[in-house]
Amino acid sequence: MNALVALVRKDLILYFSNRRALLMTLAAPIAIAAFFGSLFGGSKDTERAKVPIAIIDLDQSTTSKKIVDAMVADKTLEVQPLDAAQAADAVRRGKLRAVVTVPAHFGANAAPALFGGRDKPVIDIQFDPSQAFAMQIVQGLLAQHVMEGVTQNAFSSGPGSPDITSAARRSVLDSKTMSETSRKDLLALFDSVERVRADDAQTNSGAAGSAPSFQMPYTVKETEATSTRTDAKYDGYSHSFAGMGVQFILFMGIDLGIKLLTMRRMGLWQRLRAAPLTRGFLLGSQIVSGAIIAAILFTLIFAVGMLLFGVRVEGSAIGFVGLILAFAVMTAAFGLFIAALGRTPEATRGLAIFATLVMVMLGGAWVPVFVFPKWLQTGSLIMPTRWAVDGFDAMTWRGLGMEAAWLPIVVLLGFALLFGVVAALRFDWDEKEG
Repeated sequence: MNALVALVRKDLILYFSNRRALLMTLAAPIAIAAFFGSLFGGSKDTERAKVPIAIIDLDQSTTSKKIVDAMVADKTLEVQPLDAAQAADAVRRGKLRAVVTVPAHFGANAAPALFGGRDKPVIDIQFDPSQAFAMQIVQGLLAQHVMEGVTQNAFSSGPGSPDITSAARRSVLDSKTMSETSRKDLLALFDSVERVRADDAQTNSGAAGSAPSFQMPYTVKETEATSTRTDAKYDGYSHSFAGMGVQFILFMGIDLGIKLLTMRRMGLWQRLRAAPLTRGFLLGSQIVSGAIIAAILFTLIFAVGMLLFGVRVEGSAIGFVGLILAFAVMTAAFGLFIAALGRTPEATRGLAIFATLVMVMLGGAWVPVFVFPKWLQTGSLIMPTRWAVDGFDAMTWRGLGMEAAWLPIVVLLGFALLFGVVAALRFDWDEKEG
């Protein structure tokens, strides 16, 4: 029994004496739990991100203006003042979730369509197909505000109120397909509505918006905004392969950092430094070899996606290759950076896993960025993974050109330079435990 106690005590002392490794082991699950808790059921005081859209009003009628004003005032939406061309481009680039276009003569045609007497006007919605949930929100709120605006105008009284029932009455009388029973019922309904409007006009006590609704007075034309090519469609596999590729290539960077520390522990670095090679040359060789390995692995990951799952580079092929190379260099430099901070293989492994999980979570590889709180959507831009995932989305299913790849490439190379400089300054060539 004494021997068992001694062995257990030895293992516990060894494990808890490595404070860096212990800290990383505790920090990772806490950070992940806090992240998902903030997204799904966190503090009620957390400001949720609004759904950014644009509305193009081609009608400019009283009805359409009421609808636009209601959408602007809705707390769930963030309506941005853009023209049609700017809005369409913003949706295609993922900056907006949708652009809603209210057609000309909408106000004149929508109210009579409540009674089925005319063809319904068509509202065009161009949307980002990667965010179907946001599209459902936009359609639901649009239906609510259209019905409120149309019924208020159809049944309101007073100067300037449109005589919608008279127009609907003419449509019913002129209909060749409506049954006689339905015709009589609708005409009786219009008589009742006109009496209510007359009473309201006399008493000035009519309550706008209190009228009943009958049927949706419009239809929706949905258009996926991906690229200028009409046959380009959203591909969920493209985003998944980008996100998972980013995650597991970063894990390769962990192996690179641990390998460096293992070589140092074995005294191999001391032997290499005996040769006429500078410190920067030795670390630089590790970045080059690590970047080549990362680029090959990432290429193979996408190759499998293309062969088996239909992943396609709809945008710039040069931009796509540039992103792979930039991310590969960043990954190799990240491995050295983690090794310089971790000091020991044990602490480095925990630190690297924690850092990688945080970057992947905030980069949108696991959960789409648009579900983040507003402050986190902005804050995630400090993560190189966010730029990588957005860049690969732009080059694959979004079908954007080289202009959409330059900034992510430059940002990734900037992170690579930062990681490399810190690694060169902080890396200890002599083994130091603790």
